[in-house]
Amino acid sequence: MARQDDEEVVVVERQGSFIVPFLWGLGIGAALGLLFAPMKGSELRSEIAARGRRLRDYAGEKAEEIEEAIAAGYQRARGKVEEGIETARRSVKEGKEYARDVAEASRAAATTAREELERRLAEAREARRGRSSGEEEPVA
Repeated sequence: MARQDDEEVVVVERQGSFIVPFLWGLGIGAALGLLFAPMKGSELRSEIAARGRRLRDYAGEKAEEIEEAIAAGYQRARGKVEEGIETARRSVKEGKEYARDVAEASRAAATTAREELERRLAEAREARRGRSSGEEEPVA
């Protein structure tokens, strides 16, 4: 029995923008419409020039819109990057503060432990001196 999973699958991906082919089609359609229109040659040339100017203006407007969209996207991305950098800086600062607090607490604990050890050592020495001078150690 053949398995269905062994069949090959072909995926087609489209790349690029639809704007450029659309503008080409618009221009070619307009030119063909003018060429087949019943006009005098001078009228046709002036009509072609007028439509060319309108097409150029339209393309300029679309280019400005695209430029604005790209600039807005750039600003959003820049804002997110700056926000990420600020978050990282805060995290580093908090980490340094935490490390400093831990180091201070460790020093304080070490100092307390040392003082306690020195106190007990002094008591043990005193007790030893007392036994060696004939005093007996109190029984608890």
